Amino acid sequence: MTRTRMVVIGGDAAGMSAASQARRRRPADDLAIVAFERGPHTSYSACGMPYYASGMVDDWERLVVRTPEQFAAREIDARVRHQVEGIDLDRGLVRVHDLERGRAFDEPWDVLVVATGAEPVRPAVPGIDLPGVHGLTILQDGLDLRHAIEAGPERAVVIGGGYIGLEAAEALVYRGIPTALVERGPEVMHTLDPDMGALVSQALRDAGVELHSNEKVEAIEGDDRVRAVRTAGGTLPADLVVLGMGTRPNVTLAREAGVALGPSGAIEVGPRMQTRHEGVWSAGDCAETRHLVSGHPVNYHLGTIANKQGRVCGINVGGGYATFPGALGTAVTQVWPVEVARTGLSETELRPLGLEYEAVTVDSTTRAGYFPGAAPIRIKVIAERRSGRLLGAQIVGKEGAAKRIDVFATHHAVEPHDRGRHGQPGPLLRTAVLAGVGPGADRRPQGGGAHRGHPRRLPLRERLSAPGRGRTARRDGPRTGRGWTPRCGRRPAPSRRAGARRPSRCHRPAAPGTTPGPRPG
Repeated sequence: MTRTRMVVIGGDAAGMSAASQARRRRPADDLAIVAFERGPHTSYSACGMPYYASGMVDDWERLVVRTPEQFAAREIDARVRHQVEGIDLDRGLVRVHDLERGRAFDEPWDVLVVATGAEPVRPAVPGIDLPGVHGLTILQDGLDLRHAIEAGPERAVVIGGGYIGLEAAEALVYRGIPTALVERGPEVMHTLDPDMGALVSQALRDAGVELHSNEKVEAIEGDDRVRAVRTAGGTLPADLVVLGMGTRPNVTLAREAGVALGPSGAIEVGPRMQTRHEGVWSAGDCAETRHLVSGHPVNYHLGTIANKQGRVCGINVGGGYATFPGALGTAVTQVWPVEVARTGLSETELRPLGLEYEAVTVDSTTRAGYFPGAAPIRIKVIAERRSGRLLGAQIVGKEGAAKRIDVFATHHAVEPHDRGRHGQPGPLLRTAVLAGVGPGADRRPQGGGAHRGHPRRLPLRERLSAPGRGRTARRDGPRTGRGWTPRCGRRPAPSRRAGARRPSRCHRPAAPGTTPGPRPG
């Protein structure tokens, strides 16, 4: 029997989740799996890199979930320091460069999973490639940054006020290095509205970060290494620079191969993570998804989404059935004692959509105000006008404030407008089921949107018009004589009328061998 050959490009969250799920469902004699990773590590926590750089995490190996040796024990061939340089869709080949041995070769595939992740934004600023300028994309970047910090720089500059920028600034200040942060927008955290971002900006200043907002970097100066960062407002001395200007989907390979891209600039995929091209799948930061509130194509670079998409992709490649319905963009971070969280859409994101909305901001405390340890918290909730539909929420506060975002995120799963046909769970609950993390996982949907093992619930109009008009009636139950008996063999309760006895919740079964009487009502 000829084995199917699965090739995965990218050895982190999405790629290795897909490989692991496919291996669980198909043995090695049926499916051969090889994964190529250009870095020296697989399956690591990129979110933990700033904390390793700061010394809060003492051992970088704690960031690694599984090594290539552990994957090999599961008969997954994970090859690090191998960079894929080209994809041939017609011939079913990838061109691979072995960075250790300096040789190139072609690898055939029957199933291809593109999980190339995201790449840092590196604008064409003079001096951006000078020694001493660091990014934070792969685990090796985190190791290099820690070595640079341990060398004892006198002053550091962080460019960009996103998640990575804020966490890098925290790491540098934690190590006692005077740090400045340059942000081209009015406030840090552009995923928040400016009024909420202002609280985060103040938290940076309170921690000792020299914040320069509304300033654009013009050049990074130096000769043999970085010496300063020049902005529109002046020159900031620095012998260590960290780039935190955001990321974009790494789709160079896919675009050059002719793989279709979506409106967001990421790879266009369906709910099962399959592209338009036969045998080609994609998941993670390089793949497009649908926003559960706006319905528009979006591209998020979050580990939770990448892992779920990888699981869905692997289940389908392995012969199962799973879908990824979309994302809310829920994210949490921390800037010293201040916690930051968001989900759904912000006002900035809503304005171009033309939706009418109301935004309410509430200032309170994390516990009763009189109780010791009470800390401030601000919650902003955005809802659609008239319908009251939840559109988004943002939280900034202390002492577990960010965890409260879960209430708003899960609300999207149970809102009446967001439920599937025939009362099925909303998309977030379906994600848990279909991605293999909840009851009913890996079950192929049957007609009407129900899953095997779950009864199909009829619409209210059909339930009320069914023979017997009983709430427990099933329209496919057996008919007997003029009346009708539900599938369970119990007669429906009579309708309640004036003077009628209140019906019991549990209907008495018809006597054996008798014919039910006329239908009540």
